[in-house]
Amino acid sequence: TGESSNLSMEHKKKNVEFKNLNIAVLTTSDTRTEKDDKSGHILKEKILSSGHNLADKQIVPDNIYKIREVLSSDGVDVIITTGGTGLTGRDVTPEAVKPLLDKEIDGVGELFRYLTYQELGTTMIHSRALGGVANGKYIFCLPGSTGACTTGWDKIIREQLDIRTKPCNFASLIPRLDEK
Repeated sequence: TGESSNLSMEHKKKNVEFKNLNIAVLTTSDTRTEKDDKSGHILKEKILSSGHNLADKQIVPDNIYKIREVLSSDGVDVIITTGGTGLTGRDVTPEAVKPLLDKEIDGVGELFRYLTYQELGTTMIHSRALGGVANGKYIFCLPGSTGACTTGWDKIIREQLDIRTKPCNFASLIPRLDEK
């Protein structure tokens, strides 16, 4: 909305220069191909149009160990997964990701479900969207629908990955994520 855009601009610090990040997109699905991966393509377009680098884009099966293998990628600041956050037996993205997290960012899932509730009502209860930090990188797990990816990127992730967003953003903390 115009109101949230104005608020966003008020929270930008003009003397801070944008820093592009290396972001990977991981679609978890047994059925998607590069040709019909609409959610993965939407995330790719949004990442690039925001000025970030698309470090990688992959489709992996709904398999805990295949997902974890891709999450160990080097040279990536952020990984965004799409798919596998529902309630069926094949939806295993949170189970693959959570044990790897050094820290869970509870507010990501909470805010995602709040925003989705405003858009879709109680349908949001099916989402197990989450965010966290693992091995010095951010990981965000979004549902597989294009609407969910749009909501997640446009209303949560984009601003937090912009170092100009004040008073706080995820981007400015990247150099410190591995501190002991």
